[in-house]
Amino acid sequence: MTSPKFRPLHFGVTEVALRDGAPGVRYVSAPQPLDPHPERMSDRMLHWVQAAPERVFMARREHLSGGATGEWQALTYAQAWAQACCIAQGLIDRGLSADRPVVILSENSLEHALLSLGCMVAGVPFVPTSPAYSLVSQDFEKLRHVLKTVTPGLVFATDPERYGKAILATVDTGTEVLLARGALAGRPSTAFAALVQTPATAAVDAARQATGLDTVVKFLFTSGSTKLPKAVTNTQRMWCANQQQMLQSMPVLGSEPPVLVDWLPWNHTFGGNHNFGMVIYNGGTLYIDDGKPTPALVGETLRNLREIAPTVYFNVPTGFEAIAHAMHTDDVLRKNLLSRVKMFFYAGAALAQPVWDSLYASQEREVGERIVMTTGLGMTESGPFALFVTHPHARAGDLGVPTPGMEIKLVEMGGKTEVRYRGPNITPGYWRDAAETAANFDDEGFFCSGDAVVWIDEANPHLGLKFDGRIAEDFKLATGTFVSVGPLRGKIIAAAAPYVQDVVLTGINLKEVGAMVFPTQAVRALSGLDASAPMAQVLEAPAVVDYFQGLVNRLALSATGSAGRIARLCLLAEPPALDRGEVTDKGSINQRAVLLHRDATVQALHADALPHIFKPQ
Repeated sequence: MTSPKFRPLHFGVTEVALRDGAPGVRYVSAPQPLDPHPERMSDRMLHWVQAAPERVFMARREHLSGGATGEWQALTYAQAWAQACCIAQGLIDRGLSADRPVVILSENSLEHALLSLGCMVAGVPFVPTSPAYSLVSQDFEKLRHVLKTVTPGLVFATDPERYGKAILATVDTGTEVLLARGALAGRPSTAFAALVQTPATAAVDAARQATGLDTVVKFLFTSGSTKLPKAVTNTQRMWCANQQQMLQSMPVLGSEPPVLVDWLPWNHTFGGNHNFGMVIYNGGTLYIDDGKPTPALVGETLRNLREIAPTVYFNVPTGFEAIAHAMHTDDVLRKNLLSRVKMFFYAGAALAQPVWDSLYASQEREVGERIVMTTGLGMTESGPFALFVTHPHARAGDLGVPTPGMEIKLVEMGGKTEVRYRGPNITPGYWRDAAETAANFDDEGFFCSGDAVVWIDEANPHLGLKFDGRIAEDFKLATGTFVSVGPLRGKIIAAAAPYVQDVVLTGINLKEVGAMVFPTQAVRALSGLDASAPMAQVLEAPAVVDYFQGLVNRLALSATGSAGRIARLCLLAEPPALDRGEVTDKGSINQRAVLLHRDATVQALHADALPHIFKPQ
């Protein structure tokens, strides 16, 4: 069998250096040192302003009435810099600081980007906040927590129609409100246009020069999987070092200015640090995609990808699943997306192998070769880039090797191996939370990730590591047998593609492993019912019942013991809820929160008290 042909892609790190520590501890690093990097991200922005002032820095489609989108509105590097300096002056005039930062409530936009740049120039931290905290949440608990933690001096939102209710409910009356357009009834506000018109003075460059490696550039809040979100301190050192690490691990970023078509939210480290920072650091162009990998919005993403050809493309697994499905029949999408892309990259969750294979099939059909699909492992606290695959033949679950300048520590913990991080890209801690900071670093200064890993091939560590679940998610059956949640969950999702969005495993201290399944919208087509049919009715359709009974039977045949055997399975008609912390706005499932809030379903599943339970036959 001949090896598949891949579009050429150079990997910057292909080996690891190992050293042993105390019993059960190993240290792993890249042989390459971290190359020099600037002291502040604004240095890179200014470099490109001078080197390529007319290059498009960022663009977004014009928003028309009725929710439609029109033509692209673009900002060049020179235009973005000039406006950012005016904004910086306005922030300086207001005396804002790390103790009174700028909180950004709304989604990705040109105004959001300019305000972020202005903050960077002025040395004022900004706090991109999940829009769902304002638009989806009913009690605003997480938004109140964010505001209480960072005590902002300025709060920005795009418009009062969508964000007004949250602002009036949570923002202190003494805090200035900045709006991209419109006004807030009963509450004074400042127009974004007025802030941009602030005349810049010599104080702007002086403020920028005063920032350095230890200056706090932003606070990013964790998803709050088990508690209220924590404010991760992001310094200039952390961001700049991580971008240089990315460049050395992914040399493709320096081969030509990257072009991104990207929806990933800037309140998450993947979109806001990894991708937004990549564009600034490497002089690229970012086309803001107002689509999302949901049935209602994926059409906008596909429209944009038919028109703009990225050089590198990033998404979460559900996004790649939608693209893989569309490329089977959409010739224009397939031709444009694959015309110059050098690398695909997914993160946020495991990509099912059938989706991966489907993408490869479309690529080979269109261009006669495969596009390398890469991934890695990281988190908000690591900048996020930490581990990266080392070769084009990666498989679902592979994570790769450490990036230059960062050392990882592998620690055996009750049958699992936790990966811990130390390096210039690691956060100094959580803002105004010394106790939480101390609890998350070990005695050698390594950040304890809670992620479990194993070697792809113990005989060849240079292939790197693969994911082995979250240590906190694993549990024991009543027999004392450990259930490794991550691999088993991934196995179910892969076997059930494209009908399963996510799986939560049950059975803590019980005799058997169960599974609660969140189905995808694809089950509607499987059911044969009208698109308006309630999901509960869809899940009772004979074709759906037959499919999932067959799934349980197939899984049972491949199980090797009680910890890997799904003894009972149920389908959930109600999607995971953001307000209950069951899911992040990026779509990552929180196993513990689902188990907590759906305990009645768990108990009924294991007591045979649900209307329909699938068991192996």
